[in-house]
Amino acid sequence: MAERDDPGVIGRRVQQLRVERGLTQRQLAEPAYTPAYISTLEAGRVRPSDDALRHLAGRLGVGFEELATGRPAHLATDLRLRLTGAQRTLAAGEAEAAAEQYAALLTEARQHELLEVEADALLGLGECGLYTGELTEARGHFERAEQVLAQADSPLPARVPALRGRAVSHYLAGELRYAVYLLESTLDELNRGGLHDPDALLLLYASAIGPYMDMGAHARAAQAAEYALALAPQAGDPALVARMHRSVARTLLAEGRIAEADASLARAAELYRHLQIRTELANCHWMRGYVYAQNGDLERAEAELREARAMLTAQRAALYTSQAAVELADVLHRRGKSDEASALLHEVLSDLSPERGALHSAAAHRLLGIIAEDAHDTETAEEHYVRALSLLERAGAAGDLADLCRLLGDLLRRTGRVEAALDAYRTGLGHRTAPGTTTLGPAPAQPPL
Repeated sequence: MAERDDPGVIGRRVQQLRVERGLTQRQLAEPAYTPAYISTLEAGRVRPSDDALRHLAGRLGVGFEELATGRPAHLATDLRLRLTGAQRTLAAGEAEAAAEQYAALLTEARQHELLEVEADALLGLGECGLYTGELTEARGHFERAEQVLAQADSPLPARVPALRGRAVSHYLAGELRYAVYLLESTLDELNRGGLHDPDALLLLYASAIGPYMDMGAHARAAQAAEYALALAPQAGDPALVARMHRSVARTLLAEGRIAEADASLARAAELYRHLQIRTELANCHWMRGYVYAQNGDLERAEAELREARAMLTAQRAALYTSQAAVELADVLHRRGKSDEASALLHEVLSDLSPERGALHSAAAHRLLGIIAEDAHDTETAEEHYVRALSLLERAGAAGDLADLCRLLGDLLRRTGRVEAALDAYRTGLGHRTAPGTTTLGPAPAQPPL
């Protein structure tokens, strides 16, 4: 039970309830206590025992907790039920409706000083922000959730969802290195401190795979995937396990393990269907489409990516929709539908900015450059490559930078600008030489597996 109020607060509450019910101090006291005891209690000069509070609560017709804390009976349970409802609303992709539910819960939790419910409501608002692409607001909610959990003296594993949410908001904004720093420092603190919570570790390792891959730290991404897979049987949250399978598939793809990646995504999709988590299921269609595209099965890739984009659009998951759209545009271009691909990419760019979706914007400019180059429009191609390069340099996406420098260098060389081409190649080589060593600090401590 929550900590009871001070004697003075309890005394005033008892007096107010007694007067409202038209009882004298003697009527409230008998048969177990005296009117003098009730008078002393109402004046706040005595701390009532649990037995005394139970007696008084029974005579006043209220619950023990309501008398001791001022909170209505079963309030915490009712708020938890409503939290579950908000989580289901968000899982169905209705982020705006879920945000309204979480905001109402946050107000009530603060009113009654229920710190755990307040933290959960803030986490929910943060997740809603990630869905809709409101990254600054999402980050603020996650930061406040951390502060509330610290105020409640919650252990580090309980604070991990807030830390992970903050890291993801930085990652989606293109701040890769800081996102990795947050994830790795938390992992290091958990592992070195012996706080081996499977759900917390799995959430952090799965969340680190994307930033690692975008920074070109493929070896560290593969290691995080191995740890995540080893932790999965111990994790108690099936949604978390499903998310892990989807993240791990990306690393398997980078290693050319197509069949294993496909199997991992199939398992994730099965779990998400069972849990009815629509957005994550849409992301599984997206990643499955990516698998088919890498394997040369472009027709099936297009079908999966169109399905993913339609689901994400319906759920108003803005940044995830943009990411799926860029993948779809790549497949469309490879299938000879370059006009449709170009239109789709320009639509993506109209919804993004350097501060919101920098990596997705860079990917769109890169692909528009390739489409323009294939159409022999070298001036437009160069313009898109340079824009993409600027975005990736700001984000520190080493792996993508190296590839883009190669494309730009090839273009410059074909147009007779050899010195400029050499500069582009050198820039790319500089990023390629640091896939996870100079761009990242020492790897975090390992979990006991």
